[in-house]
Amino acid sequence: MSLLRYDFVQNALVAGAIIAVVAGLVGRFVVARNLSFAVHGIAEVGFTGAAGAVLIGVEPVLGLMSGALLAALGIGTLGVRLRDRDVAIGSILAFGLGLGVLFLTLYTRYATEAFTILFGTITGVSRAEVFLLLGLGVVTLLALAVISRPLMFASVDPEVAEARGVPVRALSIAFLVILAIAVSEAVQVVGVLLVLTLLITPAASAQKLTARPALASLLSVLIAFGCTMGGILLSLVTPYPASFFVSALSFGSYLLARLIGPRLAASARRGADPAPATALRDGQLGLQVGQSPEKTSL
Repeated sequence: MSLLRYDFVQNALVAGAIIAVVAGLVGRFVVARNLSFAVHGIAEVGFTGAAGAVLIGVEPVLGLMSGALLAALGIGTLGVRLRDRDVAIGSILAFGLGLGVLFLTLYTRYATEAFTILFGTITGVSRAEVFLLLGLGVVTLLALAVISRPLMFASVDPEVAEARGVPVRALSIAFLVILAIAVSEAVQVVGVLLVLTLLITPAASAQKLTARPALASLLSVLIAFGCTMGGILLSLVTPYPASFFVSALSFGSYLLARLIGPRLAASARRGADPAPATALRDGQLGLQVGQSPEKTSL
């Protein structure tokens, strides 16, 4: 517990809490819209932006966010339909990685900052970066709250939503921009290579545990928060990185959710429909005392 007195530990925990809340809520829509590949693509192109920023002497985090936003806009513009989305993501991802290789080749020194983004450095977050993450988190959650209802409608049934006048393409682009900001934040904890850990796994675990949207969102946030805090604390008392522990805890929660989720669903179905069993017992009781089915129904 003495480690909690240090500023870098406090910064890491606060930053992790902010990122976990944002990732848990945004991840619910990522899973609902089948955008797992988009998360990977945005993160990889974000790394390209970070490499470009290092090349020209700009803060890598700014390059990361710029690359992520450009990737989100490109995916949203080219792949609004599901059948086109994977092709658009793959094309943008390939081009972005090619640019990243070029930027790193042109940079003659060792690009420590860019490679750090690959694996995450939550214990290296400064107080100024915590405030930046807080501001981005508030903006992200406010934007998500504004579009959440039509976005869920468009996620469940895009054809019907479009027929009823819902701006499906605009919503898709808006959510991808929100996702790009969330990716840029999550990279601070787990890095580009493991960004799916916070933006996919907690939400997928929550989806296995309940079909109620509000409860699933709450569980997604709680799982992301628990895995992030646990990963950071374990990394402080061991020689291993936080990204490993966060990913391991997230995967463990997913396996546990897959194990107990069907049992919870079966129990909920039994508890939600007691009337047929009661009616059957009443009917059997009436027949046992000599009443006819017609009299029993009267």
